[in-house]
Amino acid sequence: MTENNLILYFPVEAYTDISVECGTASISLAILYCPVMYTGYNDSHLLLNHVSDDPSCAGTLDESASPPVVRFTFSLNKTSSCASKFITTSAVGQGIFSSFSNIQTVNISGAVHSSDPTSGTVTYNAGLKYYYSCAYPLEYLINNTQVDVSASSIAVKTENGSFISTLSMELFSDVNYTTPLIMPSNGVELRTRIYVQVEATNLTEQYNVLLDRCYASISPDPTSTTFFNLFVPCDSDQMTKIHKNGQSQQAHFSFQAFRFIEQQNETVSTYYLHCITRLCEISTCATFMVR
Repeated sequence: MTENNLILYFPVEAYTDISVECGTASISLAILYCPVMYTGYNDSHLLLNHVSDDPSCAGTLDESASPPVVRFTFSLNKTSSCASKFITTSAVGQGIFSSFSNIQTVNISGAVHSSDPTSGTVTYNAGLKYYYSCAYPLEYLINNTQVDVSASSIAVKTENGSFISTLSMELFSDVNYTTPLIMPSNGVELRTRIYVQVEATNLTEQYNVLLDRCYASISPDPTSTTFFNLFVPCDSDQMTKIHKNGQSQQAHFSFQAFRFIEQQNETVSTYYLHCITRLCEISTCATFMVR
């Protein structure tokens, strides 16, 4: 008796068949519908990470797109992420983060699988798999706050902005962080206490904001060689007070207004505030709170 081995070759989905949008609050997938239909499936046969009992994880056919696509959108919160995998990795920092040995990145990944509706022993439909992955660094630099200093007073100019869209820095004049700092025309006197808030908005609730280091420099370039540390791990300037750090999606500290000696002969001198900010998982924040 002669045995013949039959080898079948199945089509492989092109990378262009799926597009991924890595948002700050959710991940969105768009899968080309025509290859799905030609393989013998429809949108209801595509399952996100094999989740079939949650309507929020189901795909939606968008025929208004050209070409038509099946869309999936799910939250970055672990409890509502449609069984996506969350893997956090650590590495030694590079560049502006080079003084830190533990810089984390969270990778969120999974796949959309086809569910074959054929009943019986064999099928003529190829299995479809579409993999997705989004990597989010958990360490950022906030450095958009400028402080202008005259011989006897300071004036602060700040704007809500961020290295990523969820983070912003704002200055306040009171310890309750309720009154934004508004500069009088003649500026604020030296030694005035300035209250700084770094806040995350529209960020999944599983992360808190933890400030690893905040410092001032005479250049907007955060790598300037002339700088003054307001606080660093295990140490802080005696005029700096840390009010809240790593406990919520707001971090608070304050410092007394000062001038750089290097600029003492200038009528108005300027320096810039920078904060290296970690987004830590709530369960691990205490690990990094070494101060």
